[in-house]
Amino acid sequence: MPRKKKTTVSSDSAPESQDKTVQVQKKVKEVKEEKLDASKIEELKKKISEKAKELEFKIKIKEDINLDDVEKPKEELLVPLEEYVKSGIHLGTKVITAQMRPCVFKRRADGLAVFNTSIIDKKLRLLAVMLSNYSPESIIVTGKREASWKALKAFSKATGIRVFTKKYPAGIITNPNLEEFFEPKLTFVVDPWLDKNPISDALIVNIPIIALCDTNNLLSNADLIVPCNNKSNKSIGLIFWILAKQYNKMRKIENQIPPLSEFTGE
Repeated sequence: MPRKKKTTVSSDSAPESQDKTVQVQKKVKEVKEEKLDASKIEELKKKISEKAKELEFKIKIKEDINLDDVEKPKEELLVPLEEYVKSGIHLGTKVITAQMRPCVFKRRADGLAVFNTSIIDKKLRLLAVMLSNYSPESIIVTGKREASWKALKAFSKATGIRVFTKKYPAGIITNPNLEEFFEPKLTFVVDPWLDKNPISDALIVNIPIIALCDTNNLLSNADLIVPCNNKSNKSIGLIFWILAKQYNKMRKIENQIPPLSEFTGE
């Protein structure tokens, strides 16, 4: 029976096998590096996108603070003009009632009315003086609009003035039979359209009424109207932050005023 020939591996084939192993390992490493690079690229793209959004936001703020749309005040304001404009306090609606027309400076190209910031500032000064004539327990502030809730809570915390957000309790100042009944001497509403019930009650008990009014508001029963954007949390927050500072200063109340961010929110 013939013998089978032994197959021998030549010494030259061993290095060749090792070379292939090295090549495979190198390829695996390259693939891993490519995946890692791709991951880094995605992370970099995300960072660039976030940076772009941040820059876009800053540019938008700068556009909103375009002082060409605002009448320049002739006297010092309660806060810098830029702060008023940044909060949007000067921006009204496309509707201008006859009652609010004297407070309007101009219309923008998009049709929105622009309030005269000097008038807003003067009215806020007058309002601060008016409020300072009353003790905290003599004032009631109501705001049904959600954009005002954070500002009102911070205002109450800083001054001790009673505020009502969301729902105003019917008859709370007109019905002595109610357990929570009390007798304020001044009513202050964020929006006369939404806060009609507290205004009606104030008329019944014959106490002064103060109202923040936008360009589309109608209110003939108010003793003091403050023209402003009463639909934005930034605008409303700035107003109540200013009033809290002025009220406590005039009445010598030593409560610490929370930062503006607690009044305006995000």
